[in-house]
Amino acid sequence: MTLRELDPHLGREKLKYDNPLPSREYVMTLLAEQGVPMYPDELAELLSIQKEEFRYFERRLTAMERDGQVVINRKGAVCVADKLDLIKCTVQGHRDGFGFAIPEEGGDDLFLSEREMHKVLHGDQVLVRVIGTDRRGRREGRIVEVLERAVKQLVGRIYQERGVWLVVAEDRRINQDILIEPGGQGTALHAQVVMVEILTQPDAYRQPIGRVIEVLGAYADPGMEIEIALRKHVLPYRFSDAAVEQAKKTPKNVRKKDLEGKGREDIRDLPLVTIDGETSRDFDDAVYAERVGNDFRLVVAIADVSHYVQPADALDVDALDRGTSVYFPRRVIPMLPEALSNGICSLNPEVERLCMVCDMQISVEGAVTAYRFYPGVMQSRARLTYNQVWDWVQNGSDHPQKPQIDVLYNLFKVLLAAREKRGAIDFDTIETQMLFNDDGKIDRIVPVVRNDAHRLIEECMLAANVCSADYLIKHKHPCLFRVHEGPTPEKLENLRTFLSLAGLTLEGGEKPTTKDYAALSEQIKGRPDAEALQTMLLRSMRQAVYAPDNIGHFGLSYEAYTHFTSPIRRYPDLLVHRAIKAVLAGRHYKPEQKWLQLGEHCSVTERRADDASRDVEAWLKTYYMRDRVGEVFTGKVSAVTSFGVFVMLDEIHAEGLVHISELGKDYFHYRPEVMAIVGEKSGAEYRLGDRLTVKVARADLESSKVDFVLVERPEVEATELADGGKGKPAKRSRKRKANAA
Repeated sequence: MTLRELDPHLGREKLKYDNPLPSREYVMTLLAEQGVPMYPDELAELLSIQKEEFRYFERRLTAMERDGQVVINRKGAVCVADKLDLIKCTVQGHRDGFGFAIPEEGGDDLFLSEREMHKVLHGDQVLVRVIGTDRRGRREGRIVEVLERAVKQLVGRIYQERGVWLVVAEDRRINQDILIEPGGQGTALHAQVVMVEILTQPDAYRQPIGRVIEVLGAYADPGMEIEIALRKHVLPYRFSDAAVEQAKKTPKNVRKKDLEGKGREDIRDLPLVTIDGETSRDFDDAVYAERVGNDFRLVVAIADVSHYVQPADALDVDALDRGTSVYFPRRVIPMLPEALSNGICSLNPEVERLCMVCDMQISVEGAVTAYRFYPGVMQSRARLTYNQVWDWVQNGSDHPQKPQIDVLYNLFKVLLAAREKRGAIDFDTIETQMLFNDDGKIDRIVPVVRNDAHRLIEECMLAANVCSADYLIKHKHPCLFRVHEGPTPEKLENLRTFLSLAGLTLEGGEKPTTKDYAALSEQIKGRPDAEALQTMLLRSMRQAVYAPDNIGHFGLSYEAYTHFTSPIRRYPDLLVHRAIKAVLAGRHYKPEQKWLQLGEHCSVTERRADDASRDVEAWLKTYYMRDRVGEVFTGKVSAVTSFGVFVMLDEIHAEGLVHISELGKDYFHYRPEVMAIVGEKSGAEYRLGDRLTVKVARADLESSKVDFVLVERPEVEATELADGGKGKPAKRSRKRKANAA
């Protein structure tokens, strides 16, 4: 009997392959028994690998290397990775040249020196050996092997220096310049924005080499900031030919055969309405409410995207890849082509549309006492806006939908009271909107006021989302939950330290509840330092994610929560619709990927979209501030770092940095536990929420950074004291939006 025939996993391999190779586990066992690195041909001889099998065996070894089980060293010998004390990591670059290796299995990050970072680019998968600690006491690593290259193409600025062309990446985490091969610049001109294909990856001795594959244009061209963000964050922005073709074939109107599906109900007689922002074009949701005795009936009708986008079809493949729609000023990158997102799936007024309905009975105490889901066909009576509805509530209207709005508003007050009783966190937030002139330049930046019409729709959507989670749990059908964990011990400790200086306490001990947060949030309302305190409460919380394991939603104080109400623009909602339809049909929906993988992917695409949107907003605000260099403004400290304080200007809602060197002639030290920078000799403090007068010194488009210099520190207008009378001036901060829902 040969060694190959002794493989204990041979039976499993025979079930998977007609001509099975030795299993990975058995190869690892033999390598460990031999005790030394072995060349592939030596292993092949030991395992009786035939000549015609050898190339497949080499592929298996390559796959094992990619997964970190083995390392094929520079001489081509196969080594057991664990024997080398190697850690599989992902490289995270830093704009200053150094980087970190993030262990795949968790644990502390490893510092990578600038010399080590010359071997790789941000995002590469590597095997790293711990070589000690750096001068700051951090674990330091050395890259032994690169398992997988993450960057195949990148966007950047091309420059010609002494006859040599090079590209500087827009993603500052890629610190190496890309050398362009002779003639590889094509038609690009000095300082233009280009896309580069990496031809030769970097190593310890060479810079990466590439060629230009697309010239985007001049850096300050209108819309260039979005073109850069799309490529920098690797956002899919062109639909596949197959998806475009399928979208063309998608019907523009509801057909008779669409209404013949099992269980589809006709609710065209219900006066449903949509309520959205003035600039919205895709309408996911419509609402209707009526009184039923002392209680309410609430109907939330959601676009039936799953009727038109089937699992694994071309539209579904593209939608999964995108994960979410991405919203930029003046431009949207939709999850679905316009024929669906603004057409047949959008609940436009006075046209028939297919929908998925959550039909709820809600008590006068705000509890959902019964609900049911069903596919339907509807016809929206009106496309209303938040400001329009809020004006009706305040001032009245003779619009035929006004009585329906009155019922909805009364229901909203009931749901809001239930929310407060439940203890859900409801922070006041300020968002900004950029208003552009006819030349495409920012005319001004204004705050977006969130009124009760916004909150009315929010409460209706929350109710439907909770019902969808409950429905799938009761029927034991897997899905993606929207989960939000409570604060980490470290963040909680920092928060309590900050609160103690303000004379406040967060109840709940080591595990505060949402009610504890909500109670404190209510307590600080009206204080002159309320904004700073709210900012710290927000920062203590984790980010909400998608996951198949239900651990509840801390911020909203729900035991279970899903996203059901926006399938036009969020892929998790589409998955929830499919799961609900499967239950209604007595079936089981099983996506092609595992639910865990889908949750991780959707969470990543959500963060990717947010990062891209923030990049564009920062660039536009920097461009806007270029014309204001030298002007003086007042503002509040919105963030405190070890290198200075960020100030949010009062009137124009733009943010910039007052560098630590500009704070005064002193040695300043950062105190993160109290979010302050303190002068060693003078005792001068700069805290979150402090009011400052600053002058715009610089607006750098290259880095999307605005620099301020300190002019003076005005007296705090409020007479109240932030610490309940202990002698410290009131502090204020920028309001920030929670990522709880």
